[in-house]
Amino acid sequence: MIEIVDLHKSFKDKQVLRGVNLTIGKGETIAIIGRSGCGKSVLLKHIVGLLEPDSGYVKVEGKTIKDLDRKELYEVRRKFGFLFQGAALFDSMTVEENVSLPLNESGINISSGKTASLVAEKLELVGLANTQKLKPAELSGGMKKRVGLARALVTSPEYILYDEPTTGLDPVMSDSIDELIRDLSVKLKVTSIVVTHDMFSVKKTSDRIAMMHDGVIRFSGTQDDFMKSNDEVIINFIKRTNF
Repeated sequence: MIEIVDLHKSFKDKQVLRGVNLTIGKGETIAIIGRSGCGKSVLLKHIVGLLEPDSGYVKVEGKTIKDLDRKELYEVRRKFGFLFQGAALFDSMTVEENVSLPLNESGINISSGKTASLVAEKLELVGLANTQKLKPAELSGGMKKRVGLARALVTSPEYILYDEPTTGLDPVMSDSIDELIRDLSVKLKVTSIVVTHDMFSVKKTSDRIAMMHDGVIRFSGTQDDFMKSNDEVIINFIKRTNF
């Protein structure tokens, strides 16, 4: 379980998070939505301890992130896979080298043969078998996202964080990524947190919606409840996005 309690965060004179409260259950897929700049990505970074809150806290499986020392924080982070918005691949590395990076950096002591086997397994899982020797420049945008996802999966995480997974992709490729997110959630029984403004993606991937507005969680519930809401902010959001 992930618990986010009264989380506040400001950058210079701008208050981004104003008291975020949210609980994410084991094995669920939750979509965090909201307008650009509302704090969705900032919230993700707090969950894995990349940012420290001004006040409030995040707990992962009962451990308060901001109270952990470096070693304890790294142990918690090993439970997470993170798909960055732009895939964040290293152009000078092959696909295999990019995907194996978390294994090399984590200090996990495994043989090169086992590493190669894990990389091949994760690439096949995301539909990119036999692409190990390619460079990012040889990949389409959708393929880069899949490589980024394979890298997020290579340490067998319990939680996967997706930061705008379909941004910059055409509708067909976006649909393919959405199906992959859903399939992985079912096959691997992981907890998935999808930060997105793509409402078609929300429909296809999520068990629950959490909507951020003005630095707080304005709504948390099912898609049906979201659609039936009488909240004027939610009604306007639905109209703007054709949800």
